[in-house]
Amino acid sequence: MIEFFIYFRKNWSLQLVLVVFAVSKTTSAQQQAFEFVVLPDTQTYVEEYPEIYLHQMQWLANNQERFSFALHVGDITQNNSGKEWDIAKKGFNILQGKVPYSFALGNHDMGSKIGKFADTRNTSLANAFFPSNDISNLVASFPKGKIDNLLSEFKIGEQKWMVLSLEFGPRNKTIAWANDMISKYPDHNFIVVTHAYLYEDGSLHDGEDWWLPENYGIGKDIGKEAPNNGRQLWEKLIKKHENIKMVFSGHILKSGVGTLVSEGEKGNKVYQMLANYQKGVEGTKKGGNGFLRIIKVDPENQKIDVKTYSPWLDEFKKEQDHDFTFENTHLK
Repeated sequence: MIEFFIYFRKNWSLQLVLVVFAVSKTTSAQQQAFEFVVLPDTQTYVEEYPEIYLHQMQWLANNQERFSFALHVGDITQNNSGKEWDIAKKGFNILQGKVPYSFALGNHDMGSKIGKFADTRNTSLANAFFPSNDISNLVASFPKGKIDNLLSEFKIGEQKWMVLSLEFGPRNKTIAWANDMISKYPDHNFIVVTHAYLYEDGSLHDGEDWWLPENYGIGKDIGKEAPNNGRQLWEKLIKKHENIKMVFSGHILKSGVGTLVSEGEKGNKVYQMLANYQKGVEGTKKGGNGFLRIIKVDPENQKIDVKTYSPWLDEFKKEQDHDFTFENTHLK
């Protein structure tokens, strides 16, 4: 019933939607379960295996009645080149008008020239290929008119969800904008997507290692332009808002996966997940073999189910790190 409702909402008239409400008495609109997809780093695909990336996107489009939206955690490209952005754009064009999407920009999606990873915050190529007015469900962006940071709205029945997609190493001024945006929508649940946030051991980015945004060229920036790592982002943004429910990130190699459940300032739980299957991750093949995350949110049963699936292989990963459930989530 849930999937049919979402299909009707997108493609049928208001009259038929009202009929569905009339016959669906067992589950209120506020409690309907829904699914969305998280796309981990696609950088190896657009550089070496575009057929896998395009297959992922076509599978998503073919399942438009099932998925409410799709989120990309960043490192869309490997070298921030026009050739790679063209492939990336072709993939997202497949979703256009079918599955709403949002994405974060990673360290490989910015830089002064091809192959320079976050030595500067130059995102001119990304913005040239993805004008902000091409992105459906967009409520606001920062800086205005650019895709560096996006606020998108997704309605599932009467549930109100927003996604904040934040740049690699969000700047102090970006965090100030994000805090303001969340405060303006207290009746919405929020998902935060940012490229670098969580380690594979389930801890937040901090310390001295080379994964941190401050260890790239952008780390020299100060004041409002200064970047923030995962720990700083938690302290300055995520823990402050009880309506932030989930955080998704990529970037990290080793096992490429991790989870963390933390309590915010108001006693709310925040479900944080790392997923990355790119080249360099332990045991990966062909840049990830098309594996992505399917997230099912079930407010009525207070669950978040996470599955890892490859449309390319038509296979699920069954190990505990890739197939798990959060219980007693207190979602609404």
